[in-house]
Amino acid sequence: MKAKKLLPLMAIVALLSFTSCSTDSAAEEKINSIEVPVAPQAKQIEIEIMELINAHRITEGLNPLNYHSTVKAVASTHTDYMIEVDNVSHDNFFQRKQSLQINADANIVTENVAYGFSSADSVVNAWLNSPSHRENIEGNFTDFDISAEKNNEGKWYFTNIFIKR
Repeated sequence: MKAKKLLPLMAIVALLSFTSCSTDSAAEEKINSIEVPVAPQAKQIEIEIMELINAHRITEGLNPLNYHSTVKAVASTHTDYMIEVDNVSHDNFFQRKQSLQINADANIVTENVAYGFSSADSVVNAWLNSPSHRENIEGNFTDFDISAEKNNEGKWYFTNIFIKR
């Protein structure tokens, strides 16, 4: 009979030990620790790309997007990564998205990447000729920015991130 009385108490103790928040707080701590580097100064090619994208958006009846230094800083880290690994990709996009959600109040995040184009016109035209990239350019966003860097051979790598706040 004594064991029957202890059973409910043991069940409560067991239940409480499984509902610990330690993993949630650890995950939250990791997300909140995402730091954004300082955005580098805009290069002429980056300014031209943003102007071309906004001009295109206006001709389509869409709002021009605001430049955003936090977006630029995050884009810059990805461009540097692509150069370092010598591969154009969307690797680690989830981390960039989380960083922008925390540090730029972004609700929606998307990106275009490219490699090897030698002018603002050529990279923007390539994106506009690709349905998925064009969809990003014409999407319902509020802010954007871009990072363009050359590798050791002088080839450009691009990361263009769009957010909606």
